[in-house]
Amino acid sequence: MIRFFTEDIQFNLPQKVPTRQWLTALAKREGFTVGELNYIFCSDDYLLQVNREYLDHDYYTDIITFDNSEEEGRLEGDIFISIDRIRDNAQQLKIVEEQELRRVLAHGVLHLCGYGDKTEEEARQMRQKEEESLAAWNARSLNATGD
Repeated sequence: MIRFFTEDIQFNLPQKVPTRQWLTALAKREGFTVGELNYIFCSDDYLLQVNREYLDHDYYTDIITFDNSEEEGRLEGDIFISIDRIRDNAQQLKIVEEQELRRVLAHGVLHLCGYGDKTEEEARQMRQKEEESLAAWNARSLNATGD
């Protein structure tokens, strides 16, 4: 079950049901099933506090993923996403906010699947997986509209 929450902001994720299906399919392609996955959308300040409190990091970030998985092959976790960072990243990258949001949604699942992003090679592989995930979303969207 994938659930979406907000913490200290007002935000409504568009297309919740298709998003759940897309994220579940992403996990399945990576050989996982989805248990309980919670996305928590929040502000920069809220995520900074989480970063300080739980990770001893003192910087802004777009996403923090906590892996709560207890069973091999089953994803469970809490994924915090800063909507402020999503908006800033989209503006800097000159892309629409929804595309950046989808990339970050997939990024959290990919972390839970075991992909890292600390080294150059890990980051390259993560970006490739994110692009594959966005392509799957775009293909799903095209098929859904009949275009």
